Amino acid sequence: MLRQLSIFSLFVFFNLSFSQQLQLSPQAEISVLTIDQGDNLNDAFGHNAFRIKDRTLGLDVVYDYGRYDFDTPNFYLKFAQGKLNYLIGKRNFSDFFQVYRYYDRTIDEQKLNLSTTQKQKLHNYLINNHKPENRRYLYDFFYDNCATKIRDVLNTATNGSINYSELQGNENKTFRDLIHEHVGHNTWGSFGIDIALGSLTDRVANKEEQMFLPRYIYKHFEAAKINSNPLVKSTITIYKSKQDIGYKASTLFNPLVIMLILAFIIIFITYKDYKKLNRSKWLDIVLFAITGIAGMVLLFLWFGTDHTVTGYNYNLLWAFPINLFVIGQLLSKQIKNWFRGYLKFLLVMLCLMSLHWTIGVQVFALAFLPILVALIIRYVYLLKYYKTA
Repeated sequence: MLRQLSIFSLFVFFNLSFSQQLQLSPQAEISVLTIDQGDNLNDAFGHNAFRIKDRTLGLDVVYDYGRYDFDTPNFYLKFAQGKLNYLIGKRNFSDFFQVYRYYDRTIDEQKLNLSTTQKQKLHNYLINNHKPENRRYLYDFFYDNCATKIRDVLNTATNGSINYSELQGNENKTFRDLIHEHVGHNTWGSFGIDIALGSLTDRVANKEEQMFLPRYIYKHFEAAKINSNPLVKSTITIYKSKQDIGYKASTLFNPLVIMLILAFIIIFITYKDYKKLNRSKWLDIVLFAITGIAGMVLLFLWFGTDHTVTGYNYNLLWAFPINLFVIGQLLSKQIKNWFRGYLKFLLVMLCLMSLHWTIGVQVFALAFLPILVALIIRYVYLLKYYKTA
C-alpha cells in the first residue's frame, strides 16, 4: 500500500511539474476570441478570451476573465459594494465553443503574430495566473474587466511593444457613448446605467481605455502593430449567429414611453389641482419618497462602495435624499416657512441639472426628460399653492 501511494505521489508531482513547465512547440498558435452580444444586459457587452492551441502537444484550451464564485461569503453585498473578487477561468476550447454556439453568439478569432518567446511568456503567465492563489482579482467595469485583462496580459507578454492606433471616428467618444453603442439610448439597461453612473462616465476615453469593451479589443487589435508588423496575422469567424441577437429596446414598454405616461399623469393631476385649488397629497408623498429613496441609493453607490464610476453623480440634483425627511411637511395642514424655501431650492437644483446636461458635464437618461419637466411643473405649483394657502 505504501509503495503504491509513493508511486502515485511521484506521478502527481511529475505531472504538476510538467504542466507548470510546459513548453509550447514552434507550431503553437495563440489567438484572441471575441464573443458578440447576447440578448440580456449581462451579455450586452460581449466577451473576450485567449485560445492556446498546439497540435503537437494536443493542447487546445481557453483562458478568460470575469467569472465569479457564487459561494463567496456575502456575495451580493460584496457585489453591490464593488468588493467582489472575480476569477480567471480555464476550459477546453470545445466546451467553450459549445456554450456560445448553444446561445447562438458569434465567435471571431484573431490569430496573433507573436514570436515563440512571446507565446511562451503569455502561456506561462496564464498558467501562473490560474493557480488558486492567483486566480482572484478585484473587478472594475472600466479598468479591470474581461476585455482589459486581455489587453494587459498581452502587453505584459510582449513587454509593451504593441502600438495601438486611433480608430477613425472614435477620437471624441466618451465612456457613455461607447456604452450606448451596446445598450442603446432608450432601453431599460441604458436607463439604469445612465442613472447609476456618474459624470466620470462622460470623460473622453483614449484608445487604450476604449478597450474596456470586447468589440473594441477586436477593433484595436486589428489595427495594432507589433515591431512594425500587424499584431493580427489572420482573422476568421468560427461561429456565426443564425439570427440578429443583441440587447434591444421594447417597442411598447421602453423607458421613454413609460416616462411620458408617468409625466402626463403628474401634469394632469397638477392641472386638476390647479383648477380646484386643491393639492393631491398622495402624489407629493409618492414623488418625494421615490426621489428621496433614489437619492439614498445614489449616495450609497458614490460613498459606500468601491465602484469608480458611480461617483460625482449629478442625478442627485433630482434624486435628492433630504426629500425623504421632509415628507412630514406634506402631511401638515400648516407648513413651516423654511419649506417654501426648500421647494425653491429643489427648483434651483433641477435648473442646475438642466445646465449640466446642456453644457455636457453629465449626460442623463434621455427618457428622464419628461419626468424632469413634470417635476418642475409640480414644484412650481406647490410653491403657488402654499403661497395662497
